Amino acid sequence: MTASPKPLQIDFVSDVVCPWCVVGLGGLETALGALSAEGITAEIHFQPFELNPDMAPEGENITEHIGRKYGATPEQSAKNRAMIRERAAEAWPDDGKGFEMRVGETSRIWNTFDAHRLLHWAGSIGLAEQRALKEALFRAHFTDNRPLPDAEVLTDAAEAAGLDRAEAARVLADGRYAAEVREAEALWRSRGISAVPAVVVEGKYLISGGQPAAVFKEALRKIAGEG
Repeated sequence: MTASPKPLQIDFVSDVVCPWCVVGLGGLETALGALSAEGITAEIHFQPFELNPDMAPEGENITEHIGRKYGATPEQSAKNRAMIRERAAEAWPDDGKGFEMRVGETSRIWNTFDAHRLLHWAGSIGLAEQRALKEALFRAHFTDNRPLPDAEVLTDAAEAAGLDRAEAARVLADGRYAAEVREAEALWRSRGISAVPAVVVEGKYLISGGQPAAVFKEALRKIAGEG
């Protein structure tokens, strides 16, 4: 009897306030769903990347932030948000939930260090738990427009992901996993990751950006064939 191929190891380097990371995760998971019929599977590990490591706790208006950081006009920002909204809705599997982005011109963007600490904790429990928390944090930010530095928002996300709310609160209050997150962020930057999402397969193949499922499918099939 032929043994099943070993799952591909995928590091999904991303931030929970990155809209293209929502698109990229949807595309990646849709591709993996299609490839499972070919015996190609993967283990996804979520790795931390902060788009705004120096941002104040009160965050910043999204339109002002994009204008200052990238030179985009309010009109360009609105057009980009509309396009990303469509891409996110299309990218996520048709599981009855989809993904709805409600980010508008009055929305805010946040520092996400505490969110990454919580994701590290979830990952220490299991990959499924980490994946569930990642989605809950995406939805808290992009769908519900809630402030991500707020401990109640983060513990709500943990509870929505099926995790222990009280333990999540203790992780946040204790400053747990701060060193581990800083170390992981430094590691991925040292490997040349300067923009997200960055999908690193088997530690050596890089797929950059919020790609559609077809792109991920082709790339992963090729990588699996080289294994």
